[in-house]
Order: sequence, then structure tokens, then C-alpha cells
Amino acid sequence: MLKWLDENLEEFLMGVFLMGMVLIMGIQVLARYVLGASLSWSEEITRYLFIWSGFISVSYCTKKCISIKIEQFVAMFPKRGRAIFKVVNHTIELALFLYLIPYSILYLKSAFESGQVSPACHIPMYYIQAAPLVSFLLVTIRILQRWLIEFKIAVGKDQEV
Repeated sequence: MLKWLDENLEEFLMGVFLMGMVLIMGIQVLARYVLGASLSWSEEITRYLFIWSGFISVSYCTKKCISIKIEQFVAMFPKRGRAIFKVVNHTIELALFLYLIPYSILYLKSAFESGQVSPACHIPMYYIQAAPLVSFLLVTIRILQRWLIEFKIAVGKDQEV
């Protein structure tokens, strides 16, 4: 079960969120054009699913090493050189997300203390505003995983790319 979570968590969550968005917006279109009545909650829920998908996608991209970088420059180095470059890159990324985690906690805390709820569905806003914290924690785990892989290559203990 843990192996499945490690390999598929982000993809599963993003798939569920996407299916939810498609289903809800499909119901909204049917309600508006077939029944002539608009649903007040559909766009709000879709927006919140989109927010969560966006934050979860950061972790997915980190896990798959999909990021904006200078690929041609990195490709000029031999295997160990690329690994060293990636270790430095992951270290900078890790520092950034470790810096952001306390701020996301403060953001979530303020949302919790405010007691604010969403206008149409009356969902506590801290459910939506928990997305950055969850994402940054997942990203930190994924960066540490990638960092260990690249570090092993950089010191010559592993021959995987």
C-alpha cells in the first residue's frame, strides 16, 4: 500500500479532482441548458478542486523531475556532473519549500481562526486554504527522494540515472 501511494498519490488525486470538475461542470451545463436552472454551488466547488489540483501538480512535477531548467546546459555534463548539478538544484528547491512551509501554516491558521466559510456551499475555507501546506509538505518529501537518488549517483554509489 505504501509503495502504491509513493508511486501514484499525486496522479490519483489529480485524476479524482479532474473527474470531479468534469462531472460537476457537466451537471452545471445540463442544468443550465436543459432544465433552465443554474446551480449556485458548481462553479465554487470546481474552483476549489482546481486550486487543489494546481498545488498537487507541483508535487507531481517534482516527483517526475518536470521543471523549468536549462536541459541543454545540464546535458553537456557527464553523468556524475549532471547528478551534482541536480543535487545543488534539489537543495535550493528544498530550501525554498522549507522556507514556505511556516508561512503556509500561518496562512492556514489565520483561515482557521477567521471561521470564514465559502459563500455558496458554506465549506470552511481552511479546507481550501490547506492546499499550500499539503502541497509543500508533499513537495518536500519528493525533493528529498530525488535528492537521495541524485546524491548516490554523484558520489558514485548508484549507476541509475
